Amino acid sequence: MVDFWAEWCGPCKMAGPIIDGLADEYAGKLTVAKLDVDAEGEIASKFGVMSIPTVVLFKDGKEIGRQVGFAGKGGYVQLLAKANV
Repeated sequence: MVDFWAEWCGPCKMAGPIIDGLADEYAGKLTVAKLDVDAEGEIASKFGVMSIPTVVLFKDGKEIGRQVGFAGKGGYVQLLAKANV
């Protein structure tokens, strides 16, 4: 799971602690990474990230789900459930 975010993004600041909590909750089942789109804009563009926060879920190197915008814990858990995490 990759959280595409930026320091100036208000919704990203709301999503951050939730995603950190999910990283702890799903430890051993899920790897969570965070990518600052200001520092790594080329990578964000490569993955088609046009707005933030965007959370992209990968399995075996392939995208299997995406949540654009702040979804709250329920939205992120729903994304993980689609992937059987």
